[in-house]
Amino acid sequence: MTDTRDTKTGFSDEERAAMQQRADELRTTKGLKGAAKLAKELEACVEAIDSLDGVDKEAAVLLNRIVAEEAPDLAPKTFYGFPAYASDGKVVVFYQPASKFKTRYGTFTFDEPAALDDGDMWAVSFAVLAVTDGVESRLRELVKRAVS
Repeated sequence: MTDTRDTKTGFSDEERAAMQQRADELRTTKGLKGAAKLAKELEACVEAIDSLDGVDKEAAVLLNRIVAEEAPDLAPKTFYGFPAYASDGKVVVFYQPASKFKTRYGTFTFDEPAALDDGDMWAVSFAVLAVTDGVESRLRELVKRAVS
């Protein structure tokens, strides 16, 4: 990965773009409530998934399907441009595509509301190089546990 950090801000071009996307997300839903806000957030999530290619798209589609089947109470939205799923407005899980920051793998990441606690230390982010039956099984297990 080539470092494109600005020496004044310390942020890469990709990081600045993600921050701009987050500001746009907040601006787009400002003033919306209830069903109108949920519809706008769903639309943004679908657009984020549709814009992906290859393994990134496969992984995002997989997460979307698993959430719909195992955690239908989570609301689709975007989070810094990533496909994300939230409970009461707080992101529980999102997919960060490898293409976003030009990394070698995408990640399924669970945020603080996810009930994955396991003693004094546990994983919250999972790298994915390929979408396989094993990946699907593990992700399904994690999503179910996250909302339990």
